[in-house]
Amino acid sequence: MLKRKEFILGAAVGLTFAAVATAGGVIDWPGAQAQERPSAGRLIPSAGAAGLFAPPQGAPLSFADIFDQVSPAVVQIDVESRVERPRGGLIPIPGLPGFGFQAPETEQPDEEDAPTAQGAGSGFFISADGYIVTNNHVVANAEKITVKLSDGRELPGRLVGRDPDTDLAVIKVEGTEFNFVTFEETAEPRVGDWVIAVGNPFGLGGTATAGIVSARARDIGDGTTPYTDYLQIDAAINRGNSGGPTFDIYGRVIGVNSAIFSPTGGSVGIGFAIPASIAKSITDRLVRGETIERGYLGVAIITMTEEQRIAYGLPEGSDGAIVGSVTEGGPAAEGGLREGDIVTALNGEDVDTSTELTRLVGRARPGDQLRLEIIREGRRQSVTVRSGTRPSTEVLNAQNRGQEPEDAPDRPAPPAGEVVEGMTVAPVTEALRSRFSIPDGVQGLVITAVADGSRAARDRYEPGFVILQANGRPVRTAADLRAAVAAARAAEREGILLLLRAGRNGNVPIVLELSEAE
Repeated sequence: MLKRKEFILGAAVGLTFAAVATAGGVIDWPGAQAQERPSAGRLIPSAGAAGLFAPPQGAPLSFADIFDQVSPAVVQIDVESRVERPRGGLIPIPGLPGFGFQAPETEQPDEEDAPTAQGAGSGFFISADGYIVTNNHVVANAEKITVKLSDGRELPGRLVGRDPDTDLAVIKVEGTEFNFVTFEETAEPRVGDWVIAVGNPFGLGGTATAGIVSARARDIGDGTTPYTDYLQIDAAINRGNSGGPTFDIYGRVIGVNSAIFSPTGGSVGIGFAIPASIAKSITDRLVRGETIERGYLGVAIITMTEEQRIAYGLPEGSDGAIVGSVTEGGPAAEGGLREGDIVTALNGEDVDTSTELTRLVGRARPGDQLRLEIIREGRRQSVTVRSGTRPSTEVLNAQNRGQEPEDAPDRPAPPAGEVVEGMTVAPVTEALRSRFSIPDGVQGLVITAVADGSRAARDRYEPGFVILQANGRPVRTAADLRAAVAAARAAEREGILLLLRAGRNGNVPIVLELSEAE
């Protein structure tokens, strides 16, 4: 799982002991064969082949000079944030989602008496007059920011601006003649290039780690930073490194450390840094006091898979992003975009994945005209949408969480409807809408039961799912679904592409493998 290095609440060290047992055999460790012991006296190690331990061409003999040059610009950022204390329930522990302790049934404390949490991260000066770059998740909820410099000084920090969609923020301390570093925008790092990360892991401060660029243009798929292709590095970064710089061997900033991939929460050599090309443009705008605005369609989109392409009957090589749902009253709805449409291009630029579409829309300014090339019910056409202003990811996530009630009502009832491909389906009625908590405005076929052993059961279709479309066409009755199945069979396809409303997962395109025709 991806772990963001947020708050430091202490560290727990787990020791894993591994025991190896053998039965009637011998473990043969490479190079572990017994050798004749040398006679007592001075040990003279072999120097090995000539040049065996010489660094390869282009490698630094040491990173010490680089560290000495750039470390004065790197700072430790300590934050204090207020913890919301609910009446009853769990009091959350920052940095440990899902954990907490029981809150008593008492009145809410006064604001000044509310509990606070301490957190820590890293940052670096980008100007002599005190502007500092860090991660948004380091300072997002901070009520007090303290910046610790490499020379030991501690200065109060002020939040200038932040952009949750790229996880970047700018803070400022008062003063002049601070040591600062610069972003490298022109010379893009290559896979295999040396890097050095400097920061504040676990509150230790002033720590350097080295490695290489392991990969470029990584989409880490966490859903919170849709506009960032990350640099992957193997220099160790841990909690507290967030917001610190990644340098090349010339001391230029090529990235801002932001996330790690880790099954344990600690470094396993897979870290992610926001590239300088993105960080520079965003932080320059934040320094100028600008609010980061991006274009907005108001749709949920999914990259079309090869299996879905085949089920839809599209030619080989076709790519695009499937519109899973359309926000009521949003720009896409007003422009005529529909659920199930496949977007293949925007303003003349090809769309191969959902990420590409998100970023193309994000580059637009609010009010721009967006011409979308789409495939609808097997036919190519164009739709023009006037871009809106994208809400923050935090707001969008809150809206998505609010689409479904926390607990669906438990009202057992006999399944109603007709059986198609192992699914008992029925048109949406008020009774079924209430029974399965289907929002107003959702129309289609409700799955009321799934036959054991059917392919739908194997694919984990559940009662309460709503079939909105079959092969891109709306379905309202069992006859509509049967006709779509018959058309797929006539075209000698092995599956049918269904657009399902799958509870809290929202709208999802899924290929249902067809049963053998009787």
